[in-house]
Amino acid sequence: MRAPARLRRVLGRPPSPGLPATLGPGLPTCGAGIFQLPPASSRVISGVLVRASESLPRSPSGRPEVNENSLKRLSAYLENLQKPGFKSLKPTQLTFYIRETDQNPSDGQENLSTSGFRAVKFTLHTRDLLSTVLYILNSCSLSVEHIQSLNTNVRSQPLKEVKRTSDRPIKWDKSYYSFTGFKDPDEDLEQVSRMETTLTSWLDNNGKCAVKKLKNSLPLRKELDRLKDELSHQLQLSDIRWQRSWGIAHRCSQLHSLGRLAQQNSETLRKAKGCTIIFTDRSGMSAVGHVMLGTMDVHHHWTKLFERLPSYFDLQRRLMLLEDQISYLLGGIQVVCIEELQPVLTLEEYYSLLDVFYSRLVKTRVLFHPRSLRGLQMILNSDRYAPSLHELGHFNIPVLCDPANLQWFILTKAQQARENMKRKEELKSIEQELIEASAKRFSLEKLYKEPSISSAQMVDCCTRLLEQSLPSLRGMHLCVSHFYSVLQDGDLCIPWNWKNGDAIK
Repeated sequence: MRAPARLRRVLGRPPSPGLPATLGPGLPTCGAGIFQLPPASSRVISGVLVRASESLPRSPSGRPEVNENSLKRLSAYLENLQKPGFKSLKPTQLTFYIRETDQNPSDGQENLSTSGFRAVKFTLHTRDLLSTVLYILNSCSLSVEHIQSLNTNVRSQPLKEVKRTSDRPIKWDKSYYSFTGFKDPDEDLEQVSRMETTLTSWLDNNGKCAVKKLKNSLPLRKELDRLKDELSHQLQLSDIRWQRSWGIAHRCSQLHSLGRLAQQNSETLRKAKGCTIIFTDRSGMSAVGHVMLGTMDVHHHWTKLFERLPSYFDLQRRLMLLEDQISYLLGGIQVVCIEELQPVLTLEEYYSLLDVFYSRLVKTRVLFHPRSLRGLQMILNSDRYAPSLHELGHFNIPVLCDPANLQWFILTKAQQARENMKRKEELKSIEQELIEASAKRFSLEKLYKEPSISSAQMVDCCTRLLEQSLPSLRGMHLCVSHFYSVLQDGDLCIPWNWKNGDAIK
């Protein structure tokens, strides 16, 4: 199937690379496919920590629960770290129980238990994704070679914050392997790096595993739909969502927990009528007005949140008024909050940013012709960088941006912003058409993408998919991402820029 003419026109510029894949449960557990990772991907951490702590016994000490909770908090930290516009993140203390392989652990704070596991505690406070990845791996005495091989800019020395690092591997001369007949690990690594996973080979190696997992998850998927429909109807909610890709069993457990609370405090929970509830890592109301239920919080915290909803609604009305006042001062440009492109902010945090920005605008008396910028959009960021124009057409405006520079930038970029927005709408339309065509052609049960995948990347992926014959996709759940993986419930993840044909050497 050839791309339509307007697709070729819209795609005149190559799509920009998406954000790195975020942490999630999508780890490959079967087949011979290669788990491809972008540089410094946070999924590396999830994989190595899960493997390092596997086979934890279910005991009253609750080690598995500690690991699971720490992974959730780590995921939230890394997701915010990867989003543009963040200013700072609160230090996050994590604890992991990891199977001990070192017979003589040197760090006194890592206590080796009688069961063969040691507790590793560290605090995340770095602002750079790559540094955070290395810091965690080194803190857990895990190899960082796979990270260094993916990024040539990685520092050769470990981070100063890390107290304990792995011993430097011995580097043998090539003649040693020629004389002994042993395999040279560098040659093996080079051979693997020359191999490139292809879509058809990966599906051949992992298709059966995905089918089995998907089949096993079907009863839970039905239960999840039932629970979601019942709670949405009972509480008259607009929707129930999840911030991250938790497994189906985990989601069902969260809905059961909310259902029990609804039985105990039905009147209190009905205050959320018309709202969207999102299960996430902290409780409160989001910048866009969604009710956030922290999965680490107990029912008491959730109840208090629902009781405070009327005051949140009042703050939301004041926030919307503040957005309108800013829009009026800036010639009618719309102030929006796009959660996929910004750090996760509470309603209070977002109101504070708007208030600071509005005060600066009022003091400097920036002048725009009334309604001259209607139809344009801006995102308010908390960093100190200069304003910019996003490829999707919205302006990224720092809170502390100099108003005079802001006025000049918006006026000179307004026409380009309108063109970008027009291109975005065209791409969205084409994207939806190709998603529907691909789902129909391959008889997919579901076709979706990760939030970090742009419309241009999704269009490119689906256009090339439609030229293939892939009978193994029939009835599957297919996710377009940045990597290959089989999720725990049978969803197939493929990179948007997948390759086909024989492996390239």
